[in-house]
Amino acid sequence: MTTLIIVQARMTSTRLPGKVLLPLAGEPMLTRLVERLRRVQRADGIVVATTSNASDDPIAALCTQLGVPCHRGSEHDVLSRYADAARLHAADVVVRITSDCPLIDPALVDHVIAAYEERCSDYASNMLPPTWPYGMAVEVFSSAVLAQVHADAIQDAEREHVTPFIYWHPDRYRLHNVVSPVDLSHHRWTVDTPEDYELVCRLFDTLYPILPNFNQDDVLKLLFARPDWMAINQHISQKLVIKSGNTRGSPSVPPRLLAEPVSK
Repeated sequence: MTTLIIVQARMTSTRLPGKVLLPLAGEPMLTRLVERLRRVQRADGIVVATTSNASDDPIAALCTQLGVPCHRGSEHDVLSRYADAARLHAADVVVRITSDCPLIDPALVDHVIAAYEERCSDYASNMLPPTWPYGMAVEVFSSAVLAQVHADAIQDAEREHVTPFIYWHPDRYRLHNVVSPVDLSHHRWTVDTPEDYELVCRLFDTLYPILPNFNQDDVLKLLFARPDWMAINQHISQKLVIKSGNTRGSPSVPPRLLAEPVSK
């Protein structure tokens, strides 16, 4: 069984264009993310899924430098981009990571993959609801489910964000959520705005030179010592995926996903 990490990346992000190639500790953010994902033990490979637009040629060029396969497809139909990448690279299991998560902890990725395997789930995540820092999102699902979703999803949000069709249909799919022992969802470690980038730059500049393989606990310890850094991006609102007819502004979450804390 081949487990493949597929990282979606593009240069034309709305709030911070070109963020995927902005430097972190002297190297592009995508490079730092790939470095961390290469430490995931339960995955067999990494593919970067970018668009066929000329603006994303630099991403493809960087993938060549890094020795990472690059699949190119639709800019807005990211679901089709994922489905094609999984099919062309013979993935049995897909791990979805977004390129704005350069602090992703490889051990957490491994843990969500293990939870997916052990629970015989159709879909496993650590963000339904979020109890980990934003920027630590991991989603795992089978390529068979991905192909099914690709065939059936019709809403724009389902096509653009890849997985909403799955967790909006708990009657159809077996879902599992990995919950943090301590609620860390007030931390914002994703890179979506200049303020986010400033915080993550400070973290990398401080930690990477002395501890290149730093983990989530190392970041938390540094922020405990520098609480003023957390204020840099605390005013930023997380963008939500909204289902048609859902005025609550968040995906509906089955009650059974609200518990089941992770064992350490």
